[in-house]
Amino acid sequence: MYDSPVPSMIVSTVFGILGVAMVLGIILFIFDHIEPLVERVLKGVSITEWIGGKVGGGIRRLPRLHHRRRSGVDDDHELEASAESLLSILPSASLIVDRQDDVVRANPQAYRLGIVRDDSIVEPSVLEAVHEVRDHGGRRRFDLETETPERFVQSLPGVDGAGTGPKSGVRRPNWLKVTVGRVDERFVVVMIDDVSETVRFSQIRDSFIVNVSEQLLAPTEALASLADEIERDDGDPSRIRADALRVRVTSNHLNHMVSDLLLLIKAQEPIVPSAANRLNVMGQLEAVTAKLQSRAADAGVRLTLDGDRTLVINGEPDQIRTAVTKLVENAIIYSKKGGYVGISAERDDSGRYAVIRVLDQGKGISKSEQERIFERFYRGKDQNERSADGVGLGLSIVKHVALTHHGTVTVWSAPGQGSTFTLSLPLAR
Repeated sequence: MYDSPVPSMIVSTVFGILGVAMVLGIILFIFDHIEPLVERVLKGVSITEWIGGKVGGGIRRLPRLHHRRRSGVDDDHELEASAESLLSILPSASLIVDRQDDVVRANPQAYRLGIVRDDSIVEPSVLEAVHEVRDHGGRRRFDLETETPERFVQSLPGVDGAGTGPKSGVRRPNWLKVTVGRVDERFVVVMIDDVSETVRFSQIRDSFIVNVSEQLLAPTEALASLADEIERDDGDPSRIRADALRVRVTSNHLNHMVSDLLLLIKAQEPIVPSAANRLNVMGQLEAVTAKLQSRAADAGVRLTLDGDRTLVINGEPDQIRTAVTKLVENAIIYSKKGGYVGISAERDDSGRYAVIRVLDQGKGISKSEQERIFERFYRGKDQNERSADGVGLGLSIVKHVALTHHGTVTVWSAPGQGSTFTLSLPLAR
């Protein structure tokens, strides 16, 4: 008796189906991994599109649908393989943009420099250059000036004083050189070279040369006038005395400028904390107060000091006293007779900074001028007789002392309400 052939046929059929399924699975697995590599060789064209192009138009629709389904995956794969390596060798602020103008990769600096926000380019000139390069190829180079977004401006310690009004530190624009080029039909790369420090150095150098030259002209002109009067046989003694007084005044002004310049030069090297440079804050403030009490009394201004005597910082004593002296001198100069200047010292809320405040009841500083008062040689428009001898370096010295001591200086002021300057310095550990 022979067995029926039906069961064996069924078994063979099942194994045949399983075998075909396994082969198809292997083929699809290999296809998924090889297709991106082949697309690179074919410059973005998928395998099925290439075959469709060879065989005819009958199978073009299916490949296109397949390509659209895979476009997001392919774009990501493309970026993983090439864009990331490209970004790693580009300048610190660089970004890659896709067909929809979305920023698909960007260095953090691109956000800090005000080029990108929420994965989109916010600078119209950059976006315009991206469109032009994507449509016509080539390369675009141009200069751009931006402002650092407010959310990237770190909050400064010790500026939570009483009152309302503008708080201002040092705000500076960013100067950038931008290059835009096309990677392929899908991606455009934007390379940003931040040349702000070079531009600022050039501006400071030019400003320094102009201002020092102007300061030197006054004493030389006074000396020339005095020499002319002395050389004349019939020189008028009163004219000679007047010219001599002018020489003395301008010489004192020049000495003031040279002294401030030397102080500014000294306040350039960062302070390295050590056991040898620990300073008691109140001790430094008491020395400044004692030095300026007579000057305040002559101006009819009351000078007071109050603070935490346990505060200790790392610093250079001459620089700390100079910075506070400049702040207190300014407060006295711009205060009215019968006014008040207060000096205080306390810990900030974090317990990491010593906060030194100098408060006055003077005329205040307009918001438009607050952005510039820390610049070298800058002097406000509203000067008085007591401020005539200034050269515009005092607050710049304060700023550099704060920076070299790893701290900050800010100002709160409003016209008619006085000013409060805040010098925040890290506490010694």
